[in-house]
Amino acid sequence: MKTAYPQILALSHGRLTFPAFLPDATWGVVRGVDATDLLSIETPALMMNTFHLVQKPGAMVVEALGGLHRMSGWQRPIFTDSGGFQAYSLIQQQPQRGKISSQGIHYQPEGRRRKFVLTPERVVEWQLRFGSDVLFCLDVCTHVDAPITAQREAVDLTIAWARRSKVAYQQWLDRHSPEGGRRPLIFAVVQGGGSFELRRQCAEALLEIGFDGFGFGGWPLDRQGRLLTDILAWVRECIPPEYPLHALGIGHPQNLVSGYHLGYGLFDCAMPTRDARHGRLYRFTAWPPRPSPEDESWWEFVHMDSERLTRQETPISPFCDAICCRNYSAGYLRHLYLLGDSLYQRLATLHNLRFMQQLSAYLHLERGMA
Repeated sequence: MKTAYPQILALSHGRLTFPAFLPDATWGVVRGVDATDLLSIETPALMMNTFHLVQKPGAMVVEALGGLHRMSGWQRPIFTDSGGFQAYSLIQQQPQRGKISSQGIHYQPEGRRRKFVLTPERVVEWQLRFGSDVLFCLDVCTHVDAPITAQREAVDLTIAWARRSKVAYQQWLDRHSPEGGRRPLIFAVVQGGGSFELRRQCAEALLEIGFDGFGFGGWPLDRQGRLLTDILAWVRECIPPEYPLHALGIGHPQNLVSGYHLGYGLFDCAMPTRDARHGRLYRFTAWPPRPSPEDESWWEFVHMDSERLTRQETPISPFCDAICCRNYSAGYLRHLYLLGDSLYQRLATLHNLRFMQQLSAYLHLERGMA
């Protein structure tokens, strides 16, 4: 008998059916498309990034523009990541730009004299002021290959910051009545790198603090670019099945299928939109698709730099119902790509995101028939 993991998440701006893939709208926008475009391909929700938004356009600007929903014109759910992963990545590349302490993450943006500090309390307050439907606690990210001492320090800080985040979250709710009577949800992030024991300890501590859901934290791939299915499965086992799990940063089509089969319901990644901009489009090889964690033959890439597309009068995919394939040929799309025209970016982005929504919908349907 299969474990009954959550299949629906009710939020103040709508209900999500699992699996739900969230395009990354890092600075409050999915590059090249608008809210109407995203609605046309049945996008369920967006993932935005607190670390980046407080720099551009700035926390006070977001508030002045009415919060993230009004600012972006998007009236479905918005998740906001804390930005811990992004800060960690930038500090790893340029250590002189910042540091991580028990207080929080100190970071100096390029071109600015003063550093700003991401504290657990400040990050929670920003997300609440922005009007997020789901907010994430500030956490300390590590690479799976980092030394065990670094992994342990990251877990200890992640737990301590989660405790402070929960206090700040509750204090905010005590002072403010949730809009529409439904409070925003707060998720914590399970860290621990490649250590099963540290992952367990982190999960148990976060469960004791008490959250609405959890995210898989840290880099999800090994050095060969393979999904860490054993660690992902272990984290799912450590978290009771009634809690939703978000596979943060996982959005390769094959990895989404694997993650959903492991019990994860939420996914976000910049890969589909980035691939679209760089001429890598997704296509099902048959309909209905038969997505499998073990077999990748159910989908393929279409490369815009292929000369074979030059005179192709048919669309990129006969199974896509987005504007790209409804109205335009593969040959015309390649023409736009070679021109570097902005219309290519819009059409290709919507194509790849529609693929991800079709995949998600089919996986949900498939589970219901199982």
